[in-house]
Amino acid sequence: MPRRHVLILGGTGFVGRHLVEHLLRERCRITVLSRGVDPHKKKLLSREASIIEGDVGNPDFLRAVLDDVDAVVNLVGILNEVGDTGAGFEHVYVELLEALIEAMRDMGVTRLLQMSALNAGTGQSHYLESRGRAEQRVRASKLSWTLFRPSVIAGPGDGLFCRFDALLRYAPVLPMGRADARFQPVWVGDVTQAFVNALNDDSHIARSYNLVGPDVMTLAQIVRASARARGRLRAVLPLPEALGKLQAAIGEHLPGKPISRDNWRSLQTDSTSVENGLIKLGVTPTPVLARLPEILGLATR
Repeated sequence: MPRRHVLILGGTGFVGRHLVEHLLRERCRITVLSRGVDPHKKKLLSREASIIEGDVGNPDFLRAVLDDVDAVVNLVGILNEVGDTGAGFEHVYVELLEALIEAMRDMGVTRLLQMSALNAGTGQSHYLESRGRAEQRVRASKLSWTLFRPSVIAGPGDGLFCRFDALLRYAPVLPMGRADARFQPVWVGDVTQAFVNALNDDSHIARSYNLVGPDVMTLAQIVRASARARGRLRAVLPLPEALGKLQAAIGEHLPGKPISRDNWRSLQTDSTSVENGLIKLGVTPTPVLARLPEILGLATR
């Protein structure tokens, strides 16, 4: 039997690198498609995966790379855009997806695994609104789709615990807006297993799955856990709404954009779910706090 050929958009990102490794263990042939590959990220990607660079929004380019593909995984995503109009999110989540769907239809490739986000289509943030519109496009595509809607994803090199770990290195006190916002961090290995299981079982076609971990944590608890893992004494200073909103407006213009006005709007809605699609996908949710040493690179020290 020929090896299944899986095309991954966004495969050099945090989740993508983990998924590439997982699918390679499943004996899949992997092609990673990217507009441009950061040399550092390229080094982190397995040499067994092929990388093709090009305009992922160009249907002609997409048709060419889809020629012998069996399934497509779309992980393309951003957490911030330039400015605050929603145009950047719309381009990445909706316009690029529409080009991909058009190319898949033209080439007769029907299987699409689409990364979305918990709360997609709800709230007032441009990020969540565009995620919701992307889901609508997928559902209307007539492709054999599966949607994955995770809460924040945790793992080595993540943008959650690792990001706060870096901030806490020099800050004895961390002022924080929406410190009581709630999340259910989900282990990156559980997310990639969910993708693999869905790819291997057609009963998951035309299904949408919320992916969450077993524990609900506030933003403040996530920060404190990151500090404790390194034996640091750090305090979280919850900010009132007005100051939290001001912090987001200022943070939007700081190097690395630690927080933006759109992030602030996203934080108004808790990223939690009573229903956990991991169970339906045959994955036992991993307690993330138990993996903190591994996440922060402390496990082998």
